[in-house]
Order: sequence, then C-alpha cells, then structure tokens
Amino acid sequence: MSDASTVLATDARRVAVMTVLTVLAGAVDAVSFLTMGKVFCALATGNVLFLSFALAGEGVVPVARPATAIGAFMAGAAVAGVVLTHLADRSGPWFPVGLVCEAALLVCAGALALARYGTGTVPAAGDHGVVALVALAMGVRASTVLRVHVPGMPTLLSQTAIAELINDVLRRPRAALHGMTAQQRLARTRWTATVGGIFSGGVLGALLLVPLGTGRALLVLAAAVLLLAGAGMVARPGGPGAVGAG
Repeated sequence: MSDASTVLATDARRVAVMTVLTVLAGAVDAVSFLTMGKVFCALATGNVLFLSFALAGEGVVPVARPATAIGAFMAGAAVAGVVLTHLADRSGPWFPVGLVCEAALLVCAGALALARYGTGTVPAAGDHGVVALVALAMGVRASTVLRVHVPGMPTLLSQTAIAELINDVLRRPRAALHGMTAQQRLARTRWTATVGGIFSGGVLGALLLVPLGTGRALLVLAAAVLLLAGAGMVARPGGPGAVGAG
C-alpha cells in the first residue's frame, strides 16, 4: 500500500465513497436474496452457511446455488487482486478500473436476467448464470476495497463494525463526537457508516429495487457504481482528494 493510500484511508472523502459502496452492497444482497432464489451475492458468510446447511441435508437450500455464488465470488476476488495489483504497481487508476469491472459484470447480469425473465424475478430454482455474474462482481468489489483499505469499512459486511462501535461506546460512554479527537471521531464515523450503510442498502433494495425486477434492479446498481467510477477518474491520482491513487 502506498503512502498516499495510507493517508487517504483516514480521509473523509474516502469514507464517503466507501459509505456509498456499502449502501450498494446492502442493496445487491436485498435484490439477490429476494429475487434470485434466496442467495447472498455480497455476503459470502451467508452463502458459506447456506452451503453447510445444504450439505448437511437440512433446510430447503440446494447445494448448487450457494456453491456457485461462493465459487464466483472467489474467482472475482482472485482475478481482481492480480489485475489491480498490476495496475497499482504501475501507478494506474486501479480504483475506478475495479469499479468499472464490477459495474460491467452487474450490467451483464442485469441484461441476462432481462433476456431470460423480462422485468420479473429469477424463478425460485435460481439462475446460476445471473447468480455467478453478480457474485463475480462482488468478488471484484472485495479486492477493490481491500486495496483501498479504509479501516472498519469492508463494504460487504457489518459484524466487525458493530462490535467495534459497541466496544468504543463502552470504553467512552460519556464521549460525544465533539468531545473526541479527530481520529476517534473518524473511527466512530466509519463504524457507524458501515452498519447504517448495510441497513440502508437493504431497505433501498427491498423497497425500491426489488419491485423493479431482477434485471432492471441490477442495471440501476451498475449505473450507481459507474457514477462512483467516474468520480474516481475525475479525481487526480495522488492528489489530496484522489481515490485509488497508485
């Protein structure tokens, strides 16, 4: 990780970008769980548990769907890790590239869902192609935000942030934000944004995106990710407000 990335990990602009990505991750999981046969495409932990239930022969979750999501997520993370490292080593714009790849995969998933099911949802049996493409996109996201490295903001899960926030409040129960150091305020803001972002994304996905149907919902999510990628392209690499500088 470069010195620029270390500095930007505590920058308010970067926290804002990660918050938006966290909201989008919650929305992705709302759409995938509620319209794609009850599978999580962003929350890999949920799929690991679903797969364990299926292999144990309990519940009604088939093996193929969570296995497809886990495999695609791992593949996306692996490929993105190699490509983004290559770009970063050459001072390339790895952050917007990671987001563009994520958005492209979501577009492909949305187009496939529209082609097969129109504006409806994926049948209960699930569509492994759509699931794989969305999980692949989330694997790319995982490697992208891992390289961004904002402490407490993985964008794809909130358990650690909840624990960190609770412990921080217990350590300083009387300290409001104005009575804390800048570093302490930023840390508490990151944890709160992660938990609130996942929750808000779930609400957004359930109330606004799910009624659109799987295909259109995924295209809306892709458009939002592309907007962030465009913002990353506009920011000058290495500048004080840059995101994903080499």
